[in-house]
Amino acid sequence: MGPKSQESFVTLDESSIDTEKFQNGPVSSLTTLAIAAREGDRRALTRFVEESQADVWRYCAYLTDTQSADDVTQDTYTRAIGSLHRFRGEGDAKVWLLSIARRAAADHLRTRARRTRLVERLRNDVVDPTSRSTDSSLELTELVRSLDTERRDAFVLTQILGLGYDEAARICDCPIGTIRSRVARARDELASTLYRAERATGS
Repeated sequence: MGPKSQESFVTLDESSIDTEKFQNGPVSSLTTLAIAAREGDRRALTRFVEESQADVWRYCAYLTDTQSADDVTQDTYTRAIGSLHRFRGEGDAKVWLLSIARRAAADHLRTRARRTRLVERLRNDVVDPTSRSTDSSLELTELVRSLDTERRDAFVLTQILGLGYDEAARICDCPIGTIRSRVARARDELASTLYRAERATGS
């Protein structure tokens, strides 16, 4: 992350904010920005993100890992911006924002766990097709077949057959980054579908 801009994006009249509502003392600058952003001030929103993103990223990195922190941080701000209209300013905005980050990280870890279980189930079917029931194997096979062709190719090559991303890229004649993107999207789609199916059956 680069250094924060020194330009003053917005001047806020803090005297117009009722500080008696706050449970933890005077209004923080971040809370002031959040309140202004809630009222539609886009420059205040920019400042709000700039002044909080370093702490949010560090928190997400500790809760998940450094490779996932960027995605979880982005998810945190997506959720926060979508919920700004419900931020009443009765507490510190940093506490509110980090609470959202904590939930985003927990959801990320749950999704990752579902992906891992799915991949292991698929690999077990390939290594030992007799280790699972016929119905279960057919279910997983059909899930993979339901993917669009490009995602299915990338997923099967790397996650089931165990090829490297570079090898899959050569086979599919596309950049490695494209393979990584296709695999990630395939994982998300399969994990979501499997999760919904398991909830529907209560398994």
